[in-house]
Amino acid sequence: MPSTLERSIGANRRTRTPLNRTQIVGFWGAWAGWTLDGMDSFIYALVLAPALTELLPKSGYAATPANVGLAGSILFALFLVGWGLSFIWGPLADRFGRTKVLAATIFTFAIFTGLAATSHTVWELGIYRFLAGVGIGGEWALAGTYVAEAWPEDRRKMGAGYLQTGYYAGFFMAAALNYTIGATFGWRAMFLVGIVPVIVSIVVLLRVKETEKWQKVEATVVKQASSLRSIFSAQYRQRTIVATVLLTVAIIGLWAGAVYEPSAVIQLATKAGMTKADASKTASIATGLLSIGTIIGCLALPPMAERIGRKLTLAVYFVGMAVSIALAFGWAFYLENGLVPFIALLVVLGFFGGNFALFSLWLPEQFETRVRATAFAFCTSIGRFFGAIVNFGIGAMVLHMKTLGVPIALTAIAFVIGLAVIPFAPETKGQDLPT
Repeated sequence: MPSTLERSIGANRRTRTPLNRTQIVGFWGAWAGWTLDGMDSFIYALVLAPALTELLPKSGYAATPANVGLAGSILFALFLVGWGLSFIWGPLADRFGRTKVLAATIFTFAIFTGLAATSHTVWELGIYRFLAGVGIGGEWALAGTYVAEAWPEDRRKMGAGYLQTGYYAGFFMAAALNYTIGATFGWRAMFLVGIVPVIVSIVVLLRVKETEKWQKVEATVVKQASSLRSIFSAQYRQRTIVATVLLTVAIIGLWAGAVYEPSAVIQLATKAGMTKADASKTASIATGLLSIGTIIGCLALPPMAERIGRKLTLAVYFVGMAVSIALAFGWAFYLENGLVPFIALLVVLGFFGGNFALFSLWLPEQFETRVRATAFAFCTSIGRFFGAIVNFGIGAMVLHMKTLGVPIALTAIAFVIGLAVIPFAPETKGQDLPT
């Protein structure tokens, strides 16, 4: 039988600092915003084909599969550019507080997602998606910063995993809405649903208090040098660059797979003899399975990162992403009866797509409070510019090769580059959040 001392140690290990009401409300506000952010992001992927099929002829272009693919890539690239510009929210949050700016990001992406439902041409849709991207890109940085600073140290790591599940719960929500509302009322109704986050932004603004860590440094932040300039000081330069590269890799790989996944499933389902309506519903089901896999990956990541370290955990997830993307789009997509193996591989791809949870945990550990939101926003945003460039390249390859699979499969190369960069990142396992 265990001794009294051993039982005491075991009890201490199981004990966690209880969360107060402010921390609980704040987390759910951030989680809800991140969930609706994910829903908004994936709505576009799900309604891409029907929206462009209607809008391209009104814009003077034939709605051929090639033109739909090319226009979809261009519009998604514009969305990523808007997402990249969202680094502006970071310095604002370091200056004016986390919750006010978090509410502003949610309000921005909700309004412009709703306006996308009024689009008459493909260019109007592109403008609205660009502006929605500016809001969406800032939400992750501010939600991640808030939870890292607000939750007690012994719960902060798992809090990052919990938070990240929200984004993929949003994927699942988008799939469910597309299966019901989208299938019944069309793509414009899907964008109208995106207005719902406005309510969340109001709740965040009125009910969630600023973190104590930010309040303590508020007075000194005004006197410090620009937070954007500070993340490129000798103290932080390498961390900023390395984190930006790693996030760029994650964005290129996961978004290429996730955005084109519905189109790939529709093609495979149609090839298997399904009607367009059934193929669209199958894509929604596949997206739901992808989301479930990713949520499991997000929850599995924090304990792994605590056990084997941040760097090795990211390496494991990057290898998993590279293999699953290559097999799904480079192999299963071209099988005679590839629908089932493709969807099975999507679940695996989703699990390793949970690598984004590591950045919610790891980035706040690398920067002090006075520059934390700026660093988080910068590192998570700049990769979108490179993602936009890659997306243009993917669109051109799809148009040239007349196939979707190989161009997406080639994005697995990005994770090989990421594996080479990981050793230059700092290992923060066992370290408290810096003040």
